[in-house]
Amino acid sequence: MIAHVLARALASGLGRVAVACAEREIKDAVERAGGEAVLTDPALPSGSDRIYAALVKIDPGRKYDTVINLQGDLPTLDPALIKTAAHLTATADIGTLAAVITKESEIGNPNVVKAVAEIDFAGGATSGRALYFTRATAPTGEGPLLHHIGIYAYRRAALEKFVHAAPSYLERREKLEQLRALALGLRIDVAIAKTVPLGVDTPEDLEAARQALRPV
Repeated sequence: MIAHVLARALASGLGRVAVACAEREIKDAVERAGGEAVLTDPALPSGSDRIYAALVKIDPGRKYDTVINLQGDLPTLDPALIKTAAHLTATADIGTLAAVITKESEIGNPNVVKAVAEIDFAGGATSGRALYFTRATAPTGEGPLLHHIGIYAYRRAALEKFVHAAPSYLERREKLEQLRALALGLRIDVAIAKTVPLGVDTPEDLEAARQALRPV
């Protein structure tokens, strides 16, 4: 699975790709697939902390000013979505993605994080500034709800500010680390994707990913 994510990151053509990991087994798997892997402290509290630790190791000269955090459980991720998130950092501190919720079961599901963003759908907008992220059903009223997709493109300075700050009150309450960035005054922009990439969290998800990736 990690090899598939690695291949899709490389296919985006955005630049150097490194897998930040805490386990030797993952590092070995990445290197067998021809990729670059960086071992980091297993005790790090979040993916953002892990990518920052890897960044410090591989780029002490600060060559890179944008860092994209991809989850290792998205083997069907479209490389174009990675580029979409990256392009948002032209105007925002952090870029991320969301898709319009089409399944009724997701609306009240606390495991489906909702992005609340200032996006004029009626006017044809496809991106806008994030105001909040929540496990609740929000916002109220007529209009689409957005399923947040956990891909983050950081300006380097924003990532540094984020990892050196303590967790915020709402971050701890909602258990959503992106709320720390908003509490720090960082701008997060959200772009709309057509669908939510398949994340592998269960054996059933794994089988669905295998079917999706099976050669025709």
